[in-house]
Amino acid sequence: MFSLAFSFFIAPLAGLIFAIVFTTVFNIGYFIVTGIFWIIGFYTLRVSLWNTYGEENIQFLENKVIYEANYGWFKDGKKEISISNPKFYALAAGYEEDKEGILVITSNEAEIDTVVKMPMTEVGELVLLLETLKNKSSLFLLEKI
Repeated sequence: MFSLAFSFFIAPLAGLIFAIVFTTVFNIGYFIVTGIFWIIGFYTLRVSLWNTYGEENIQFLENKVIYEANYGWFKDGKKEISISNPKFYALAAGYEEDKEGILVITSNEAEIDTVVKMPMTEVGELVLLLETLKNKSSLFLLEKI
C-alpha cells in the first residue's frame, strides 16, 4: 500500500519535471493533473499509515479532554473540549452483525467521536471504567476542598 501511495506522489512529480524539461508545449493541465494525483496520493498514504501505525490518543485533564489521531508519520484531527460534567457512551458503528461500536465523549459544549471500532462489549466495559474513574476523581476533588 505504501508503494501505491508513494507512486501517486512521485510519478506526477516526475512527469511534471519530464514535461518541463523535454517538451516545448506546456500548459496548466500538467499542474491540474499533478494536483489531482497528489490529493489521491495523500489520501492513500493517510489510509495506509492509519492501518499500519494509527492510534488514537485521548488525554483527560482536570477541565478538558484532548483527542488526537496519530498516523505514525504525522498527527491529525486534534480536538480539545472543555468539560464540566463529561458523559461517556457507546455508539454502534459499522455493520449490525459485526457488533462493533465506538466511544463517544460528550459535554455540554461539544462531542468527541472516536474512530477505532471495538466490540460493543469492550466499549461498554470502557464506558463503565471511565464513569468509575470520573466519579472517583470528582470525589477526590471534593475531598481536597
